[in-house]
Amino acid sequence: MSQNLTLEDLAAPMRALRLLAIDFGHLPAPTVSISPIYPDRLELALHSGLLDFEAWREALDAAPGDVEYRVQGDGRTSVLRTIAAYAGAELELVGYGDIAVPVLAEAGAA
Repeated sequence: MSQNLTLEDLAAPMRALRLLAIDFGHLPAPTVSISPIYPDRLELALHSGLLDFEAWREALDAAPGDVEYRVQGDGRTSVLRTIAAYAGAELELVGYGDIAVPVLAEAGAA
């Protein structure tokens, strides 16, 4: 990106964060990220489990069908991700949860 953004250029996600604190202050605290790379986006990452992700997804009225699922960390971490619009910003909601290792995981090696 060749342009130099100012803090004012990040006003939309910062405004959204302020309103989220007012509207949803009772929800689990996420890790928050705002970046000049995506100046209209506010990322909320929940590392405390997928139930917290679901609480935020429901509060933001994001459709369950719009949630992407993937696995990372050698199959030990599940990741849910969705995008929602809120207060003029694009919210990227990401949730991380542990995957229990299946008992039969090594059955093919026997």
